[in-house]
Amino acid sequence: MSLRRRVDLAVASALVLVVLALAVAAGAVLSARERQHEVLTVYYEAITQTDTAYVRLLDAETAVRGFLLTGDEVTLEPLERMLDAPDPGVDVTTLVEDHFGPDSAEVRTREEAADAARAWLQDWAQPAIATVRAEGPESVPAAEVERGRALFDEVRRPVEEHTRLLKEGRLAAVAELRAVTNVLVATVVVLAVLVVAGGALLWVYLRRWITGPLDSLVGDVRVVADGDLAHPVREVGAGEVHEVSGVVEDMRRALVRTIDDAHRARVALEESEAQLRTQADDLARSNRDLEQFAYVASHDLQEPLRKVASFTQLLAKRYEGQLDERADQYIGFAVDGAKRMQRLINDLLGFSRVGRIGGEVTDVDMSAALASATSDLERRIEETGATVTAGELPVVPAEEPLVVQLLANLISNALKFRHPDRPPHVRLEAHRSGEVWEFALSDNGIGIDPQYAERVFVIFQRLHAKEVYEGTGIGLALCKKIVEYHGGDIWIDEAAVEGTTVRWTLPVAGPGGSTPPAGEAAPGPDADAEEAGEPEAVALTWRDTLSVEQDDGPSRPQDV
Repeated sequence: MSLRRRVDLAVASALVLVVLALAVAAGAVLSARERQHEVLTVYYEAITQTDTAYVRLLDAETAVRGFLLTGDEVTLEPLERMLDAPDPGVDVTTLVEDHFGPDSAEVRTREEAADAARAWLQDWAQPAIATVRAEGPESVPAAEVERGRALFDEVRRPVEEHTRLLKEGRLAAVAELRAVTNVLVATVVVLAVLVVAGGALLWVYLRRWITGPLDSLVGDVRVVADGDLAHPVREVGAGEVHEVSGVVEDMRRALVRTIDDAHRARVALEESEAQLRTQADDLARSNRDLEQFAYVASHDLQEPLRKVASFTQLLAKRYEGQLDERADQYIGFAVDGAKRMQRLINDLLGFSRVGRIGGEVTDVDMSAALASATSDLERRIEETGATVTAGELPVVPAEEPLVVQLLANLISNALKFRHPDRPPHVRLEAHRSGEVWEFALSDNGIGIDPQYAERVFVIFQRLHAKEVYEGTGIGLALCKKIVEYHGGDIWIDEAAVEGTTVRWTLPVAGPGGSTPPAGEAAPGPDADAEEAGEPEAVALTWRDTLSVEQDDGPSRPQDV
């Protein structure tokens, strides 16, 4: 049986006993009140008035007999007092009838006594008094006096019987009152015993069912809490306490399993950390290899390419027209291939330097950066008849050369992929969105099919054949790397109706990426060469990327 059921049963039993005791007590109280009313009101008033009236009647009978002998009016005072007696205030006759009933012996004897007293007074006392007053003392014959005595005896008998009945009834009522009082006292004693016994039983069962098991449970839990997780929590008590101890034991076992799992996970984490350290060392070696490759690309590869390009250009200049047309074409292919390879190497160097060789992060006025970018593109803008406008632009924390390179690349792409039927129009706008500035550079060019919106930011991805639009396919990939280096995002607005709209964000507070510390050299011409001590190395600046192809394209891609 559950502890709740036990407690409910005990409480219900106690309530039943208390209710029974209270019911008995209530009945005893009501009965005691009735007996008190009988004794203190009915019997007391009836007996008191009967005794008083009988005494007055005796005094009146004695006074009448004295008056018959002496004729003195003074002797009649008791009779006059009886006749002029004041109203006692309590209608005993009605009280007796209501209590005993109209057909009871008490009512009958009371009526007989009243009728006998009335007959004695009217049939004998008053005529005898009138005779003495008229004829003088001793005028009433002895036989008449004897008749009066006999009439008075008729009064005495019912009065005494009535008095006897009342006293017997009073004795019975007193006995009942005493018995009811005893019952009431016994009920109070029983209630007191119930309270004491109930409290004692409650204390015993609380210790047996609740406090004792809880003390044992708390002891086991403290042992576990002190670190001995192997110590079992015993299932103690009954009902809900037993269930709680079982749940705590289950929780201990789950905690042990969790700790074991955590230990295994920590071991696995340490192994993973060791692997990561190994991989980090490998990555560091790989980065050093990449830096060595960049050095080789900027020196060892550039020099042969320059020689190849120079000598093929000399061949084309010196022997142009002296060889056949096919030879001139082959020489042109060689010159073009060398130049394209040199541009590709420079673009790769510039792409790899973003985020690796950083400059100082300052507050960059985007309006000034746009002016610098358009100033360097002034010749291209004039040739294409383009217009570049801007809205109100903010000041952002960034590396100014990279921001200028970002704007120059995007504007150059807008000029390159212009629409053949209208002059280019480029507009830069910005608005704040929470903790970032969102920029949008839109043009009225040929646009980009939405299905290629993500692909255009992948390095070396081209949507056009190199014969249609020149470039290496690094332009937008470089823009993406610059934006992400500053903690922002860049994407193509697929909702643009005309041309292409490139959107990107820059943080308001500062770059979210791993910004190089201020004071390091910014990427610029001969940056690697200065580190290596060789000034003739070629480095990439934003001016070198003006011819880099954007990954934009018409709605139908050509050679990818």
